[in-house]
Amino acid sequence: QVQLVESGGGSVQPGGSLRLSCVASGTFFSPYMWAWYRQGPGAQRELVARVTNSGITNYDDSVKGRFTIGGDGAKNTVYLQMNSLKPEDTAVYYCYHSQQVAWGQGTQVTVSS
Repeated sequence: QVQLVESGGGSVQPGGSLRLSCVASGTFFSPYMWAWYRQGPGAQRELVARVTNSGITNYDDSVKGRFTIGGDGAKNTVYLQMNSLKPEDTAVYYCYHSQQVAWGQGTQVTVSS
């Protein structure tokens, strides 16, 4: 069973950067997948990026070229580096692990001038 804790959100101006982190506690086994989702105001939760334990990544078209997902297996941590942030990136960002028992609390990202 895997539990997740996200961190790194905040408020930035358009064009700024943030780095989100997610630490997993518990035991998990290969194969597995990490992902980041987000949920904007009044919107459904949507997939932003994902990475398999073998390093294969996928991104939503809206973030390609701006966001990078990466993992540190030794630290049971996944990151989301977000550059060139736009107001439409404003959302609560949630970490996902394919063997999680529940969603984490999420971390708020606000992009505004």
